[in-house]
Amino acid sequence: MSTTAIFGSYVLSRKDGAQDVLRDHWVLVEGKKIAAITRDKPSADQVYDRPGRFVLPGLLNLHNHCFSEAVARSHSEDGNGRKNNQSIVYTVLLPLTKRGAEILSAEERLAVARLGILQLLKGGATTVMEPFRNSIPEMFDAAEEMGIRFYGAPYLFSTSDAKAGADGVVRYSGDDGTADMATWDALYQRWNNRGEGRISLAMSPHATDTCGPDLLKACATRARELGVPITTHMAQSRGEVETIGKRYGGRTPAEYLDWLGLLAPDLMAAHCMFSSDDDLKLMAARGMTVLNCPRVFARAGVTAAFSRFAEHGVRTVVGTDGYNMDLLGELNAASLISKVTSQRADVANSPELIEANTAIAADVIKRPDLGRIEPGATADLTVVDLTHPHLQPLFDPRRALIALANRANIDQVMVDGRVLVDDGRYLGADEAAITAAGTAAIGKIWDLPEAQAAFNG
Repeated sequence: MSTTAIFGSYVLSRKDGAQDVLRDHWVLVEGKKIAAITRDKPSADQVYDRPGRFVLPGLLNLHNHCFSEAVARSHSEDGNGRKNNQSIVYTVLLPLTKRGAEILSAEERLAVARLGILQLLKGGATTVMEPFRNSIPEMFDAAEEMGIRFYGAPYLFSTSDAKAGADGVVRYSGDDGTADMATWDALYQRWNNRGEGRISLAMSPHATDTCGPDLLKACATRARELGVPITTHMAQSRGEVETIGKRYGGRTPAEYLDWLGLLAPDLMAAHCMFSSDDDLKLMAARGMTVLNCPRVFARAGVTAAFSRFAEHGVRTVVGTDGYNMDLLGELNAASLISKVTSQRADVANSPELIEANTAIAADVIKRPDLGRIEPGATADLTVVDLTHPHLQPLFDPRRALIALANRANIDQVMVDGRVLVDDGRYLGADEAAITAAGTAAIGKIWDLPEAQAAFNG
């Protein structure tokens, strides 16, 4: 059994169930497990002795989109691509990812997937939950190949072609989602528990306004039968809230999911920007989780504060939504946006945000062996280099991490005891080659006439 020892000037351990920052300790890894946290230098096959490192439990990113955000990157900023003030979800992302998956070869789709996984790892994530179109199964191949812990969440839709009309309403085309459920089942049979257990599936009905009652109830039944998590998008636009209200007797998206039995501890709902205070009370009572991705919508001038959900007692985790895939940057945004919107400096504080994306996120997916540095835990680690000038002088490593650090400070990423990123570089393949291949594939989508119309309209 191979052994690895990593020195941390700071190690985020736990004591009595709470965070405990240890000074000048070693983390000893044996095989796939953390064996010890010790002040004395242990004997190990591989020793990393780098002062100024902050050794953290592996960061969990429970909401990300490798493919769709690559399609939109640097196109949809500054309001570009928005028609009649509609969400770009329906004007750009869904139509172009659907078309892109059709025109790209399997190898080209794999190239885009590899580019996304590379960004996730270099952004400090050891675990990702990745919703994507079920016509891009290569996401699983890339995840297994590159070593990340991966919860693949192939979309299920009640409409085979989710597009919004001029009024912003998504109209159904008669599909009840049966074909998508069959595809999901096939992917589950092929991929669940692959990659020495690192590959899992989640049930992912796309959103409240693209999934009807029968499909949503079928998703919940199947997910609970198999014991897999459920993730969806909820209240991510005003149009969605209005659409659900018109369709279902004035219900909000949260009330709609509660009516169908989905608002429960196994549900993770992304964004929830337009959830009302009454919605949040209901969501807290049901024990579900909000996946707060502050930056992706902030680029359009709207966002939701981590602190708003937390203060209503809603379990909240920060995700990237694919936007730059920089978890440290996202946690910084969650902190700042919360402080600005609440006009309080003490909300969304550093320990709270770190806890959200370590121990709490691990508990959400029922993996108490993740998100913690303690003997017996799975050896997923994120190591941050705090020696950079913008992090010095250093008084408090947790505050520095949230307020000042970014993806450029990621030094190492370990998953299952295997170092995937070292000294900021991915070890498994040539980064430049991955980047070039993924960029070229996305360029084919950008060249499509419908893409030009979407971006320039």
